[in-house]
Amino acid sequence: MERIICVAGPTASGKTALAVALARELDGEVISCDSMQVYRGMDIGTAKPTPEEMEGVPHHMLDVADPGEDFSVSRYCALAGPILEDILARGRTAVIAGGTGLYMDALIRGGDFAPSPVPGLREALEAQAQAEGMEAMLSHLREVDPETASRLHLSDKKRILRALEVYRQTGRTITEHNRLTQTVPPKYDPVYLGLTAVRRQDLYDRIDRRVEDMVARGLLEEIQGLLAAGVSRSATAMQAIGYKEFLSVLDGAEPLAQAVEKVQLSSRRYAKRQLTWFRRNPAMHWLAWTPEEPKSKIVARARQVLQESDSEICYHMGIPKERRYPYV
Repeated sequence: MERIICVAGPTASGKTALAVALARELDGEVISCDSMQVYRGMDIGTAKPTPEEMEGVPHHMLDVADPGEDFSVSRYCALAGPILEDILARGRTAVIAGGTGLYMDALIRGGDFAPSPVPGLREALEAQAQAEGMEAMLSHLREVDPETASRLHLSDKKRILRALEVYRQTGRTITEHNRLTQTVPPKYDPVYLGLTAVRRQDLYDRIDRRVEDMVARGLLEEIQGLLAAGVSRSATAMQAIGYKEFLSVLDGAEPLAQAVEKVQLSSRRYAKRQLTWFRRNPAMHWLAWTPEEPKSKIVARARQVLQESDSEICYHMGIPKERRYPYV
């Protein structure tokens, strides 16, 4: 088993703190697995770890794209894959931490991805959508890939066009591609640690406080700076939770308090979707916490899971062989 630990869980569940603590203890480096923390200049609204929170631990896959760019799972893996290999080659522990389950699964699985866009094809599809409308585009997709079409709403223009793009480029649907990919054994075999709250309301309360803290720290000013720098309101990055909701506040069309409530609600719903995604993983070791529980106790429980899961990691934790269940 490689020296890889995946720290997963919903937003505001404490992933950064646990990842840093384990990396410090295991001579490790952290690979962020967050689809929005890849963007430069988006620090407050994405809860990007600060230098103080990193505690001197090297962090990767932060600030690797401009906020005006689209970013995909294939691009994430193309960048993060070599970083992961380099960490392992140097004999260090890789701690992959974040809440974007799609990215985490793809990085661990390795292998093939849907092809990169062919120049001109996306533009042609955009022009076709403009001329025919999204209802017609979804109908076109339904003809070739009814399974994917059934999962998509008319408003999900990006995914509808991407599915058509893959089919026209390869002659194979995204559904077929995903099915083939899932038959390939994962490239890596990490230890999975999942964080959540014992009581769902405690997680929601933490999410609500985090949103209020983001606003107090200058989230609206961060959004203003992005717009002033030329980032389009329609850019993928600006559709992130915590960014799109405040555009109307900056326009003077909505009170700040109302937008804050929207972000809190959207974040809580997102947390539920994240939990649903990660709970599908039978290898996940769940560490459920209470607000009263100190971080040191959560780290100790994570250490116990690692002790029982992987002898190589135990070696670097200084755990004697006779205590490395089940490797006795």
